[in-house]
Amino acid sequence: MSQRPIVQTDAKLPLIQAIPLALQHLMAMFGATVLVPILTGLDPSVAIMTSGAGTILYLILTKGKIPSFLGSSFAFIAPIAAVAGVTNGVADPAKIPYALGGLVVAGLIYVVVAGIIKAFGTKWLYKLLPPALVGSVVIIIGLGLAGVAIKMSLFQYADPANGLDWNLVAVASITLGACIAFSSYFKGFAATIPILLGIIVGYIAAIPFGLVNFQGVLDAAWVGLPTLTIAKFEPSAIMLIAPVALVVIIEHIGHLLVINEITGKDFNPLLPQSLMGDGLATSLSAMVGGTPSTTYAENIGVMAVTRIYAVQLFWFAGAFAFIIGGFVPKLGALIASIPTPVMGGVSILLFGLIAASGLRMLVDSGIDYSHSRNLILSSVVLVLGIGMEVGEIKIPLGDYTVPGMALATVVGVILNLILPSESKGLAVDSPDFGGEMQAEAAESA
Repeated sequence: MSQRPIVQTDAKLPLIQAIPLALQHLMAMFGATVLVPILTGLDPSVAIMTSGAGTILYLILTKGKIPSFLGSSFAFIAPIAAVAGVTNGVADPAKIPYALGGLVVAGLIYVVVAGIIKAFGTKWLYKLLPPALVGSVVIIIGLGLAGVAIKMSLFQYADPANGLDWNLVAVASITLGACIAFSSYFKGFAATIPILLGIIVGYIAAIPFGLVNFQGVLDAAWVGLPTLTIAKFEPSAIMLIAPVALVVIIEHIGHLLVINEITGKDFNPLLPQSLMGDGLATSLSAMVGGTPSTTYAENIGVMAVTRIYAVQLFWFAGAFAFIIGGFVPKLGALIASIPTPVMGGVSILLFGLIAASGLRMLVDSGIDYSHSRNLILSSVVLVLGIGMEVGEIKIPLGDYTVPGMALATVVGVILNLILPSESKGLAVDSPDFGGEMQAEAAESA
């Protein structure tokens, strides 16, 4: 891809540029954010609205410094579906409030962890998460989602049981090709919104294939109010759902480290505020019927493509999501009509860029892989994490399951603690991991 100037986090863009760039972030997160409520029986419109409100809350608590969008978390799908009694894609309305109550408590766990980090600092975190481990986990974040992107691009309803659909392949290929073309061969403003333009091209291309259903758009009202569901609390539902917060916290830390790598800035000192913003967004969303939130890899991928990191765009994207999801059903239905293969084609590029960021982290940190400690650490973590994520294998743990990324991270932390320290190489004291905070951790080690 052609290099273009970097637009840093504190930049203020003119509205004529900021609005389409913000819409690009909205489009990137939309598919995954509405998929979670569809699979769990929650309201997709409320999910969009609360993702926008949660993003704005997050930006307020992080002092408008960290460029992130909060969307629906996939990690909670299984426990929500279990509590809500989902059968054949339909939830029991009487049980949904109790699932929401579990999510409220899960969000509060984020806040507790944020408080611990605030009280005891982050030096311990750098010792637990050296670059050899972090870079490998970032690669897992990207490549672990590869199967999702491919299924969206090849199969009806992203389900291989439906067989390969060449119409979907064609639309996904056109979308991916358009994103690459706009990013690589175009100049000026068009080169800064390749994802948005790629989605538009893919959407238009999908129409003659009969993949776009306009009925929902025609039926939706221009103005309306969201249908809220108030959370209720039950100990068994809380015990089933709340512990999954620990998995999302690990994912959150991984995403923040990717943002550090992409932007060239060190946001680690803001980790407590970042976690608190994510946790409070999850709790407040669940209180009114929304989905649990997490920082989104898709939007990080958009930043990697465009090299535009302005936090201003996320303020706008959050406001758009809040208004569209909560009060403009027509626009929400229009975005919801984007065919799955269009989002699949986009995701192939975005998820790949996340993985490439992890690879770059490993290279830039100067890790010496002639040392067995680093080699073993990365090897085990990569195979375990990618293998489980792509193979859709989850380890049962009581009433919930542990996904590959979380298990690989935990195993990586254990290996980092038990492998001989004399073989560390540059795994801990790399200047490219955590900036000054990392240097302090290395000095104290």
